[in-house]
Amino acid sequence: MQLMNTDRGVGIVGYGSYIPRYRLPGSEIARVWTNGLTPSPVREKAVAGIDEDVVTMSIEAARNALVCAEIDPQRIRAVWVGSESHPYAVKPTSTIVAESIGAPTDILAADWEFACKAGTEAVQAALGLIGSGMSQYVMSIGMDTAQGRPGDALEYTAGSGGAAFILGPAKESYAVYQGSYSYVTDTPDFWRRAGEVYPSHGDRFTGEPAYFAHTINAASNLMSMMNTRAPDYDFAVFHQPNIKFPARAAKTLGFAPDQFSAGLLANEIGNVYSGSCMIGLTAILDIAKPGDRILMVSYGSGAGSDAFDLRVTARITKLPSSRRRTTDYIERRREIDYGTYVRFRDKLKE
Repeated sequence: MQLMNTDRGVGIVGYGSYIPRYRLPGSEIARVWTNGLTPSPVREKAVAGIDEDVVTMSIEAARNALVCAEIDPQRIRAVWVGSESHPYAVKPTSTIVAESIGAPTDILAADWEFACKAGTEAVQAALGLIGSGMSQYVMSIGMDTAQGRPGDALEYTAGSGGAAFILGPAKESYAVYQGSYSYVTDTPDFWRRAGEVYPSHGDRFTGEPAYFAHTINAASNLMSMMNTRAPDYDFAVFHQPNIKFPARAAKTLGFAPDQFSAGLLANEIGNVYSGSCMIGLTAILDIAKPGDRILMVSYGSGAGSDAFDLRVTARITKLPSSRRRTTDYIERRREIDYGTYVRFRDKLKE
């Protein structure tokens, strides 16, 4: 095992989320496909509007992060967007986002892919870039739109949205990274080949050898290297493909329900692929206090997990009142029916 440490202290100097206002109830999906006989694993999921995609949503989250950071976007030296639903097969999302937020042209810009942990993969890279002294500020984004095949089990839970984080010097941060760790194997539980519209998955195979093996190994290995146990953390947030998986992972690791409930948003917005645990972290930071300790663990099919140990700083009490909180987006909702969802997400194919 190898803990990933940086030469310089790195933390979160700004963060922001974005969740579309439209909500599709799980009961509505069940009504269409099973005459209401199949119970939904989540209450509802967020659906991107007809004019929304990973680019537009990333820009909104990035602007929120800039409000929180209170820095000039010209000081950012990298903009990285992790997603498995980039709107272009050949054209970066990151360059559009960078120019839209007023970042300079002499920066690194790249799109990241690793299924549902593309966003935290970009965070790991940002830690290295800033921790080595090559950059002062880096923006890492995890953002996705729902891609579930009509009638598939994934359609119930796959939501839209994500979060943006600006990483920078520890002394300017709301929360500091104390350590990180990554764990990967070749476990093909979920995939989409080039040219295919919808992803495929291994049904129950996505549980034991995939989500749980990687999430629990990443978390327990990081905790072992940090010499911590579950009671040492005030909050924990995990990737949220549904409600049951993160709750079971948390229980296995020894966490009490009140430690991970603040970041458990799957019931309201669904599984937001690359932004799932990142949105959960924004919700935690919105209510965190100085000194709070947070464990964050992502999961990406294929498969791998990134685990992070964060400590909230005194600066958290100085968050700008003008920022948009994650709960603001969750409470801002408009329910739609299945037909509207089909039109918004272009589900009718010739």
